Amino acid sequence: MKCIKLILTLFMLSVAGGAFYLYSGIYPIGADVPHHRATYWLLETLRERSVARAAEHIAIPDDLDSAERLLAGGADYNEMCSTCHLQPGRDNSDMSIGLYPAPPNLTEAEHGSMDETFALQRQFWIIKHGIKASAMPAWGPTHDDDRIWSMVAFLQRLPDLTADQYQIITSRTERSGAGHH
Repeated sequence: MKCIKLILTLFMLSVAGGAFYLYSGIYPIGADVPHHRATYWLLETLRERSVARAAEHIAIPDDLDSAERLLAGGADYNEMCSTCHLQPGRDNSDMSIGLYPAPPNLTEAEHGSMDETFALQRQFWIIKHGIKASAMPAWGPTHDDDRIWSMVAFLQRLPDLTADQYQIITSRTERSGAGHH
């Protein structure tokens, strides 16, 4: 019986301490102050495990290598993503410097051991659904799956593009942009 009382008392003290911390406002919430290492690990692990679970059954289209997807996705990336995720030849932007956590520089090749199929599924899911409290918007409400897959297709080529190639591929003429806005 003493053991149960002790566990219950410790639980109540933990809840009270957590409530005090939460309502005290002492946690530095500004984007210019990094999270504590443990907090960052917890949030990053939560994000990656959640995305992995949600993306695992996404079917990948067969035509990701098509020129049409590359051009459509490139123009969208330039207009909607490059401010945060950068262009070839740029190391940062006003947006990328001011965001925390810093958005990944998508012009650099990923160096992880991620399975290629999963990497495509992950990119699609993140573009479609966004990431809470990270400034990554959910493009799914305004973009159909085909358009999102075109952005994913472009991302596969982005790390290999020079600044000049990027400018050519991402330019959008009035005619080519029709229907995308």
